[in-house]
Amino acid sequence: MKLLFLIALICLFPQSKGNPLSNGSDGYQRTFEDIKREIAGYSEIAKKIINLAVHGKAQNRSYERLALFVDTIGPRLSGSRNLELAIQYMYKALKKDGLENVHLEPAKIPHWERGEESAMMVEPRKHTIALLGLGSSIATPPEGITAEVLVVTSFDDLHKKAQEAPGKIIVYNQQFVNYGETVQYRVRGAVEAAKVGAKATLIRSITSFSINSPHTGIQAYQSDVPKIPTACISVEDAEMMARMSSRGTKIVVTLKMGAKTYPDVDSFNTVAEIVGSKYPEQVVLVSGHLDSWDVGQGAMDDGGGAFISWEALSLLKDLGLRPKRTLRLLLWTAEEQGGIGGEQYYKMHKENISNFDIVMESDEGTFMPTGLAFTGSSKACDIMKEIMKLLKPINITDVFENGGGTDINYWIHDGIPGSTGGWHPKRQRWGRGEPKMPETKKCASLRDDITRYFWFHHSQGDTMTVQDPTQMNLCAAVWTVVSYVIADIDEMIPV
Repeated sequence: MKLLFLIALICLFPQSKGNPLSNGSDGYQRTFEDIKREIAGYSEIAKKIINLAVHGKAQNRSYERLALFVDTIGPRLSGSRNLELAIQYMYKALKKDGLENVHLEPAKIPHWERGEESAMMVEPRKHTIALLGLGSSIATPPEGITAEVLVVTSFDDLHKKAQEAPGKIIVYNQQFVNYGETVQYRVRGAVEAAKVGAKATLIRSITSFSINSPHTGIQAYQSDVPKIPTACISVEDAEMMARMSSRGTKIVVTLKMGAKTYPDVDSFNTVAEIVGSKYPEQVVLVSGHLDSWDVGQGAMDDGGGAFISWEALSLLKDLGLRPKRTLRLLLWTAEEQGGIGGEQYYKMHKENISNFDIVMESDEGTFMPTGLAFTGSSKACDIMKEIMKLLKPINITDVFENGGGTDINYWIHDGIPGSTGGWHPKRQRWGRGEPKMPETKKCASLRDDITRYFWFHHSQGDTMTVQDPTQMNLCAAVWTVVSYVIADIDEMIPV
């Protein structure tokens, strides 16, 4: 009798393997094994997505769409007519593609133009220096600035030579370590030089490889420090002046920059959706940014990321797949100026943050994909690893740490300033202390072979020639499988 009682008691409690991750509506706690089995059930759908993207009628589609776009529009600087045309182009293209809820959401964005610019070494010989002014830089006087050069290798070197700096043009010849570390010279170079009395700065481009091409990008002034003109020069010219300086040769440069900052202008984030069949209010967001710098074509940064995000919705539409949650495409505006479009979108939608299952951005190129970078809890990461197993047919299954992007990091970090100073490299803006943490922090970004990315980044070299259709097909397959499965599994990814 006791044995029968114990058996009956045991049957009252569900037996589980693994950790319970979430509660069903009936109160039953789903285990990780339950989640694994559910995800594994998407194997055939994943194969259909991969086959369509890589081998089927959609093969090379994202590449061809991107080529038409950049060849038609060209570079798309924040505040420019080209960016406005690009947004209207994409609005019509998404409508024509039959996507749902295609619309534009307003944003106010910066409008800076470089104008005419030049740099000439006049002593010890005449030499034209290749340069690109940095975003938000002020202009020189119309006659330019002619001054002796002081070459430094680091901020520490600048401070050691501070007594020599007043009235000089500072040339930074820092070595490239990695982008996150070395970009500090582009961002802070003018401020640090102005603090010691310099007239202007010429900064070695933030790249590991150069064919005498300068790279532009955003820089940040400080309100309590005088503003001085600032530009990037090629690696070759920075190294040449460093060699000359080491020999004791006097170098004099004439710098002319016609840069101008105009009042902020109206712009838009571009949105399209496949509306969820069961939980339409819940959102899986895939994105890339539509703007670029005013050099090259913006094909790599970030045309590729924007167009594989569009492709994710197109592939699902072609297959007649409608996930339970809404899959939302966001094409951000003014990312290059500090994630301006992303920040304003976040502020407009953060009251519904609990409805955002995950936010994804592709903005590090669409070269050969190696996996997915993810930010989230350990439970969420375990689920992402199971989803990535569905990509075994193309051998792209790895999950890396630190997923995010300039536009989507607002969903990880609230972005509200605190109390101390510091530059956030990925967020591309000045903050004042550690940001507050919002209700959710699940972000993902495409991880690919980034070896060549900074060769072309923010330069005239960022053109369609950099892009490879086969690699874009694979990137689109990864992006689509991941976003679809997250949007369709029974429950949201746990926080």
